[in-house]
Order: sequence, then structure tokens, then C-alpha cells
Amino acid sequence: MMNKRWVRRRLLVLVFTFFIIVFADFQLRTSSSVKVSVLPHPSSSARLSAARNVALTDSSRRQSQPRDQSGGNPHIQVTPERLQLRDIFIAVKTTGRFHKTRLALLLETWISRTKEHTFIFTDTEDEDLRSQEFRRGVPKIDACSFGIQQPHLSYNMVVTGCHSDHSQQALSCKMSAEYDGFMASDKRWFCHVDDDNYVNPAALLSLLSAFPQEGDVYVGKPSLDKPITAQELLEGNQTREVRFWFATGGAGFCLSRRLAEKMIPWASGSRFEQTSSKIRLPDDCTVGFIVERRLGISMVHCPLFHSHLENLLLVRQRSIPQQVTLSYGIFENKMNSIEVKGRFSTEEDPSRLVLNIFCFKIKNFKK
Repeated sequence: MMNKRWVRRRLLVLVFTFFIIVFADFQLRTSSSVKVSVLPHPSSSARLSAARNVALTDSSRRQSQPRDQSGGNPHIQVTPERLQLRDIFIAVKTTGRFHKTRLALLLETWISRTKEHTFIFTDTEDEDLRSQEFRRGVPKIDACSFGIQQPHLSYNMVVTGCHSDHSQQALSCKMSAEYDGFMASDKRWFCHVDDDNYVNPAALLSLLSAFPQEGDVYVGKPSLDKPITAQELLEGNQTREVRFWFATGGAGFCLSRRLAEKMIPWASGSRFEQTSSKIRLPDDCTVGFIVERRLGISMVHCPLFHSHLENLLLVRQRSIPQQVTLSYGIFENKMNSIEVKGRFSTEEDPSRLVLNIFCFKIKNFKK
């Protein structure tokens, strides 16, 4: 009898102990869950410290970027300012022997609309460039007969001191000057074109506005149907084969500010020419090499850029307003240009393109 009572008491004690353990475990789990759910937000000092770290990481950015108006609060997102034409640094590469022919046409047409942010890089000092006498042989745009006259103000001329030939060294010298000129500016985009390019500013702005303004963007059109193959010169007179895409300078290309800043170790100052000599290729190839091989960033292929190295007769007149750049020249021993009907003869406009396209755009704008 006594043994049965003892067993019952022991059993009750065990059951009671078990319930106490279960209850205590439940309380501990509930308490831990509550603590996690009510953790306070980081203190102001912690947020300030994080903001300072971001600022230090981003300290190399130029003043052209929108000012942070979040008051140091990482939870407030500031929308970048809308891109405008004045945010684009347009670099035109030319040479002294083309001042009175190719360049004169550009000054009378699209550059007259973008002169404040278009920079002409040449190799020859030319005091006549800004004079009326210089452009006497070029028909004035009021000849379009649409009541629009172009004021002849001063232009942004940069005499680079580079050689006037078409060698790898001369071309890379000018591209280096263009790059350094952009980096010293407050612009958000760098765009390079040649003196035989017609630039459509509205289409250029529309294209660049479609990209993330804080992204790494290299956009243009290749002249080849596959990546170029080059031999990179290494130490000890060794070489290695490299392959990469590049945007042909004859069609024009653009770089975002953020990507241009990442190119500094290989493009700033004399380093661009040094990089060019390592692959023994001209300026536009060097840009592609730096972006794709050194930085590992892919080029964006865009069909809206055009050079004289393609059949320009395939570009239809109705699509002209959407094209970013157009060109003209000799291709396969024939004049290669877009067919645009207009009042200017080939004697007045040897390019068979620039003046008629500009008047075509003015006419459509007026409508």
C-alpha cells in the first residue's frame, strides 16, 4: 500500500515538473520573439556614420551630380535631375585642313544649336574660324526660307597641339584631350563625334535619358560584325591576344560620367596614349579596350549611330528624326550619303547631307 502511494506521488511530481519546463520554454520563446520584433531603429549617430561611409566611397564623383537633399537620412530617396542637353559634353574631332569644308558646314547647322556644350578639338590655330569671312562659301541657314536665322557667336575651340595626320598617335592624342576636357567639366555625359558627322541633338538626348544616369554606360555602334582581335604588349616584350568590342569613332559614341571616372587609371593625361600604344590600335579601339578588357563592362550596341563605313542609302528619310548621328563619305569608291531632297546642290553642300538635313529638320520643327 505504501509503495503505491509513493509511486503516485513521484508520478505527480514528474508530471508537474514537466509542465513547469514546458511553460518556461514557452515563455522564453515568446520573450525572444518580442525582442526581435521591437528592435529600435539605428541611432542618429549610426545613420550618420553610414552616410559618411557612403560619402567617402563616392567622394570621387563630380559636382555635376544632383546634391543630396535627404539630410543624411538613408530612407529618403532623391530622384536625379532630368537630363538636359547642357549636361552632355559633345566633342568634335577635326583637323586644320577640314576647317573650311567639313567644319564650316557643322558650324552653320547643328553646332549652331548646341554651341554652348559642343567643344571642337583641332590641331591648328585658326583665327578666321569665328569670322563671317570664314563661312562666306557656306550658304546661310536663313536660305532654308523658314524664317530662322542662326546667330554667329563664338565657339568652344580647343587647339590640342597634336599632329595633324591620321596616325594612331595623333588620333589618340586628340582623344586624350577630349577625355581630359570632359573630366574637367561639370557634364554628366561625354559624346565623341567626327567632323563628318551630323548630330541630332534631340535624338541624342532621348537616347541618353533612357539609360540609368548613375550607371556604367558605353554606347555606340561597331564597324565590325565581331569583336576585334589585338595583341596586347606585356612586360618583357611579351604579347597576349585580346578580343573586345569597340564603338567606331566615325559614328560617334557616348560614355557616362561614372564609367569615365573608372577609366582614369588608363585614360587620364598621358595614360590614354600609353594604353593605345600597348595594343597598337587607334583611339576608338583604345576606348573599347579600356571599357571591355580593363573594366569588364560590355558595350551597348546601338543602331542609331551611323558612319560612312556602312551603306547609308539604307537609312530612310522618314527615320531621320530618330537617328542620333549621320555621316557621309566615300565608300567602295562611291559617294556614300543619305538621300535627302532639298534645295542645296552638291556644289553648295559637298556632303550632300548636312545642309539639306538641317533644313529638313527645321521645316518639320516649324510644322
